[in-house]
Amino acid sequence: MPSKAAARSRGPAKPQALSFGAIVLVPFPFTSQAASKQRPAVIVSSRAYNVERPDLIMMAVTSQLRPTPALGEVWLRHWQAAGLIKPSSVKPVFATLEQGLVIRRLGALAPEDQDALRQAIGQIIG
Repeated sequence: MPSKAAARSRGPAKPQALSFGAIVLVPFPFTSQAASKQRPAVIVSSRAYNVERPDLIMMAVTSQLRPTPALGEVWLRHWQAAGLIKPSSVKPVFATLEQGLVIRRLGALAPEDQDALRQAIGQIIG
């Protein structure tokens, strides 16, 4: 049986690293940085980045759908499978938040929606 000192020396267990396409609930900041709103967001940083860094790069998710998508906006085809409660889209708004600010994981984008998101990111950042 390992000693208590040996168990303490390993340190706390790291949480499961999130990957591209994970849907999380976070206090997403307004673009003015004046406040934040608890909302779903999709992780756009890679698992490798998320393991090495204390932060996550993400994009906002909204249920306020426009009549036609704006440049860089992705309407999610499989929103229910992603753990969302309403038809939703990914807004072309990025934020970087500390991993500790994640309130909970809601689900993950389907491969088809991940592909659409990668294309939209290419349109946004070139």
